Amino acid sequence: MRGSAPDSPSTPGHRHLRRAAVPLAAAALLLPLFGAAPAQSAPDSSPGRLQSAFASASAEYHVPQSVLLAVSYLQSRWDYHGGAPSVSGGYGPMHLTDARTAIAGTEHFADGTEDARGDSSRPAPHPETKVPAESALPARLKTLSKAARLTGIPATKLRTDPAANVSGGAALLAAEQRRLGEPLSADPAEWYGAVARFSGADDTATAASYADDVYDVLRTGERRTTDAGQRVALAAEPGLAPDTAQLSRTGLRTVRDDGAECPKSVSCEWLPAAYAQFGDDDYGNHDLGDRPASQQIKYIVIHDTEGTWDGVLNLIQDPTYVSWNYTIRSTDGLIAQHVKAKDVAWHAGNWDVNARSIGIEHEAFLAEPDAWFTEAMYRSSARLVKYLSTRYGIPLDRQHILGHDNVPGPTASTIPGMHTDPGPYWDWAHYFQLLGHPFKKTAGRQGGLVTIRPDYAANQPAYTGCATAGEPCAAHGSSEVRLYSDHDVNAPLITDVGRGTTPTIDVNDVSSRASTGQQYAVADHWGDWTAIWYLGQKAWFQNPAKHPAAVSAKGLVITPKEGLTSIPVYGRAYPEKSAYPAGVPAPSVVPLPYTVPAGQKYVVGDEMPGEYYYSVTFTPDSHQVVRGDDLYYEIQYGHRVEFVRAADVTVENSAS
Repeated sequence: MRGSAPDSPSTPGHRHLRRAAVPLAAAALLLPLFGAAPAQSAPDSSPGRLQSAFASASAEYHVPQSVLLAVSYLQSRWDYHGGAPSVSGGYGPMHLTDARTAIAGTEHFADGTEDARGDSSRPAPHPETKVPAESALPARLKTLSKAARLTGIPATKLRTDPAANVSGGAALLAAEQRRLGEPLSADPAEWYGAVARFSGADDTATAASYADDVYDVLRTGERRTTDAGQRVALAAEPGLAPDTAQLSRTGLRTVRDDGAECPKSVSCEWLPAAYAQFGDDDYGNHDLGDRPASQQIKYIVIHDTEGTWDGVLNLIQDPTYVSWNYTIRSTDGLIAQHVKAKDVAWHAGNWDVNARSIGIEHEAFLAEPDAWFTEAMYRSSARLVKYLSTRYGIPLDRQHILGHDNVPGPTASTIPGMHTDPGPYWDWAHYFQLLGHPFKKTAGRQGGLVTIRPDYAANQPAYTGCATAGEPCAAHGSSEVRLYSDHDVNAPLITDVGRGTTPTIDVNDVSSRASTGQQYAVADHWGDWTAIWYLGQKAWFQNPAKHPAAVSAKGLVITPKEGLTSIPVYGRAYPEKSAYPAGVPAPSVVPLPYTVPAGQKYVVGDEMPGEYYYSVTFTPDSHQVVRGDDLYYEIQYGHRVEFVRAADVTVENSAS
């Protein structure tokens, strides 16, 4: 994550941010994408090698091949990721973890200073973070060294050779089976306990959720071509019924039911954020509220965080830090809730969005050009989001399920420092498939809109700055397409006037990028190119018919009312000044340095009232939601959403 302070440190009442030498950032303070040197390529890329590796490891370690395949699918979807570690330090198709090596190969940065609360009525939080000692790393982050001891295969080979990695995973599963006193059976139904232990979870609920997912994969089967060109298949066993009674013999702890707001299909525990007074009447790290009775919850914001699970949980319990509602663990999908949905967490860098949203952090031990998020994390996150969507009426689309990088800067001065996580390597297409809302073509060519939807694996735009400023990132699949000022890859990139800098292909520069699932109004076509309205300009991207980067759609759009040459764009939907009662100072409603010129169209995400949640005291006595007469439309303006006043626009159907 990236951010810079919206106020000058010399601003009265502004507290200086304390920085650690090597910070362990959570919800709102650091770059989302850091990098190590590009990883080694797979030693053998013949398309059947990985399937053969599963067969060989199965025979050598007496683990059913189907169990090996299903576990690996849940860990990595059988992908190799160029030998690079996942965000939790996992390597290869079996996601064997070696966090120490991953940390050693990663350069950390410490320049994030954004106020995650995003409201100048209170001073910014002042975090102080600490990196845990390497010896404190839990066993689930050190499984590769155990696999090396069991197999005799050097750790380097386990990290870089997919076949060796599969053998290491097989050895770990066999060891867990023996530990449970179970035979090395050829029947996959007899491996439930070992699979649960393999998850790395230390509680029965999380381990069971993980094992249930593995057995769901076994029952349904899977088939895909991996990122390394390997063709892998797992035949379906629809009638498979595992011996779940084995779970009672795993020795894992039981998590008590303490009121966490989660679906029953995931493992979830309540680990509360700090709510306490300190200093001179200051407090943190969230605000008490009464949502949705007081204010509708409109958004879910997807974050990633640099830091270990334990380190992040330490930060959330620090009242001088910031907060978010949930954290999801990478290795096994365990969910921890920190702030109740009725209350307002400080996570988005925009107070208006905070007041109307729920923030979900995804554990990121590190991130780099080939950083990847485990299938266990994606599935657990999707289940949580579906639950929250149903409970609070949040539509499952990219106008309401936002990345942190889609949250607008509330004022002009904050735009350059807004965050860029979860970044271009978060697989939005796969995530929305898991949500049950895949991005599909919903109109013909005359629908007037496009939904961005490149092929994640094949779409590999060049980025720089993952490890060293200006240096190329390793090639990798991406959810984003690049936008140009003309239908030519040599044309200048689209410029974001709010950032005030020349656009670049730096991995954290979102000036000229559109992301999977985002919708835009079509402005023009030229051969294999499509133009959209974006940041007040005509922006072009490559969209060949044989390999499309977008699909046609239709829906509602706004355009300036007749007679207006342009209309202002806002970073927050606040009420008019006259709506504020005595004793509640009215924040300024100042347009951003953006406009919607006459003739341009932008997709409507939602209609919402102008609201401001006044909350600047520890006790909620004075807390209130100020609601005015002004209505706003949320629109997909650039990479980020923005707001326009309903009084300034005409709403129409996009189809011509």
